[in-house]
Amino acid sequence: MSRHRTLVLFVAAAVLFGTSFVGIKAAIGSVPPVLFAAFRVDVAAVVLLTLVAVRGGYWRPRSRADVLGVLASAAFVLGANNVLLFLGQQNATSGAAAVMYSILPIASPMFAFFLLDDERISAVDAVGILFGLAGVVVIVGPESVLGGGSVGQALVVGAALSVAFGSVLLKRVGATMGTIPMTAWAMAVAAVGIHAVSLGIGESPTQVVWSPTVVAAILYVGMPATAAAYPVYFALLAEAGPVRGNLVAYAMPIVATLSGWAFLGESISSGTVLGFGVIVSGFLLVQRESVARIVGTSIKRPAETE
Repeated sequence: MSRHRTLVLFVAAAVLFGTSFVGIKAAIGSVPPVLFAAFRVDVAAVVLLTLVAVRGGYWRPRSRADVLGVLASAAFVLGANNVLLFLGQQNATSGAAAVMYSILPIASPMFAFFLLDDERISAVDAVGILFGLAGVVVIVGPESVLGGGSVGQALVVGAALSVAFGSVLLKRVGATMGTIPMTAWAMAVAAVGIHAVSLGIGESPTQVVWSPTVVAAILYVGMPATAAAYPVYFALLAEAGPVRGNLVAYAMPIVATLSGWAFLGESISSGTVLGFGVIVSGFLLVQRESVARIVGTSIKRPAETE
């Protein structure tokens, strides 16, 4: 049951986060980027704080670990991540941004090596993670990677590094409160910080060019792609750990590129398709035991009914 739950969380996080790149790209030219990030977190904070207040129970931080968990999530997984991601998507397509975000599974084991004692990876796992990196290089293009890529891509990589560090730090502090309450408080704290950055760089709500598309993009990115996505993501981290949980970043480019093609008319090259295949191969290699159990269960059940 736990492995099936992990798979469901993985797919849900991939779809919700993958489509968020398209929502961001759809309105990024009409809304100042950091202010857009602040709107995203504002909407999610209102939704989640209302939910946890109505539900009651253990919904407020009670220990030092809870407070540190909220701060780690707010500063790195939500704050720095969204600021850098929204700035980066000004100059990168939905698919390219999601692809550069795929550095997340590469960075997570490195941070885990220094901060955690129970998140080591085997040689086979390392090969699988490198397969994923190779897929990213194929999609972006070796010349882009070796040449440093665009400023937008570099900012997205910075966002991924922030999430990798924050997710490992979250595991290190060992918060005990539920994922939804912790996410709600982290959203509230991050919203204040992101608005401060937005004001600091001279952005203003008067610069927003309002339209139905902009409103729809803010609501989509703020609700399903944030208010729902981040609790799912934190639950995935709790189930699988930061190293394996962050492999979801390898599935995001597939969802983002297909969504960008369907809704924004962005193109899909043959190199992108090949790169996706390499990425999926790496994921299957790292998650070989889970996949084998799920496939074995599916094959065994029909045989038992005969």
